[in-house]
Amino acid sequence: MAQEDDHLLRLTGAGALHPDYRVSAGPWDGGRWLAVNWIDGAPLWRALALARGPEGDRASVRPWLASIARTWTEHLARMHAAGWAHADVQPTNTLVTSDGNAAVIDYALACGPRRRPPPRPVPGRPHPHHRPRARHTDPRHPRRHPHPRPTAADIWSLGASLFWCWTGRRAVAYDDGLDRLEKLAAIARGTTTALRDVRPWPFPTFEDAITACLAPDPADRPTAKELTAAW
Repeated sequence: MAQEDDHLLRLTGAGALHPDYRVSAGPWDGGRWLAVNWIDGAPLWRALALARGPEGDRASVRPWLASIARTWTEHLARMHAAGWAHADVQPTNTLVTSDGNAAVIDYALACGPRRRPPPRPVPGRPHPHHRPRARHTDPRHPRRHPHPRPTAADIWSLGASLFWCWTGRRAVAYDDGLDRLEKLAAIARGTTTALRDVRPWPFPTFEDAITACLAPDPADRPTAKELTAAW
């Protein structure tokens, strides 16, 4: 709770977060509390239920989907420009409002300019859109940084979240019975399902942008700023 409050204050100070989002925070007898502005929206998976079926193949749905993706990437672009990555991009942390805009929540794991030791990892299941970061050591590609940018991981997670919520299928196929390390290994191999094979209906520009987000090499993925013009 204290970590997220610190992140909200710093993100607001950097201009990456609207000042109305954080309301207040403080201690109480049982620990700490944090209040944020209520966002009246539906989680991404539920919001895209119509689009997952053939009935979603209509002229009105395409600009609505594009608006969700564009406003999502606009928010990430503001964070990335300020030197921050959300680091927990997933459908449950993305709400869709009635006007077809995406609102991002839950900044507890956000990564920004470090001013204290990093927090201990939070245990839990891997989401199908969370890709572990890999180390690149190929001398033939000097432009690659040894540690891919956390912002590039945000982009992969964005693409995988949209893939999953639009098609109903994971971008990386793995058996639910695998243990956590095996699931992470399957994701890290970088082999994704071809979107054209599982899409509920064709939407070429949307498909191209999602596919670009899922490029195995982080250096090949578009930035959030570039994506805002692509949707």
